Amino acid sequence: MPRLWILIFTLVLLWSGWQPKDYMTWGLEVAPAVIALGLLLATFKRFPLTPLCLWLILVHAVILMVGGHYTYAEVPLFDSIAHWLGQSRNNYDKLGHLAQGFIPAIVAREIIIRRQLANGRFWIHLFTLSICLAFSAFYELIEWWVALLSGESAEAFLGTQGYVWDTQSDMAMALLGALLALVTLHGYHDRQIRRLIQSDLSSREPGEP
Repeated sequence: MPRLWILIFTLVLLWSGWQPKDYMTWGLEVAPAVIALGLLLATFKRFPLTPLCLWLILVHAVILMVGGHYTYAEVPLFDSIAHWLGQSRNNYDKLGHLAQGFIPAIVAREIIIRRQLANGRFWIHLFTLSICLAFSAFYELIEWWVALLSGESAEAFLGTQGYVWDTQSDMAMALLGALLALVTLHGYHDRQIRRLIQSDLSSREPGEP
């Protein structure tokens, strides 16, 4: 794992955990980022990800940790943006759900390609979008279950801000994020995957599978 990556993650996590708005909400929001770190550390040697994938995961982790510190409905910058644009709600949660599609799309795409789980751009993109939408839907179920158990913290964790279609719009943002990732980054991502595969092949001993 790149040391700079770990340093940034650690510093933002420490800042996020310093007097957050609500400790229970902070723990719920930050947990996915910490789980992702654990998975990366456990798999990095045998299945290293491309730099693009790694740094996008860090961006997503930072978004989660900022949301955990303030709660998604009260991130100051997005309060200001809402005021400037005459909006009635803080839309930081929509950025979070856009990232929830954008970043997992690159992760899923990389695994599908490198593990040869599908052939052809159409099928790779279709499976990637399906995985991202399924992940978004499952996350909404998790939010619902946690909200039922957390009682008073439910509103802060869900961040619905009274919007009746919040769940559906969250899933739509995730789907939009996944589409944007595939349209804008597929070429650059392909080049990084090829370099990673070539580097892996060149580092192997002769006769090693």
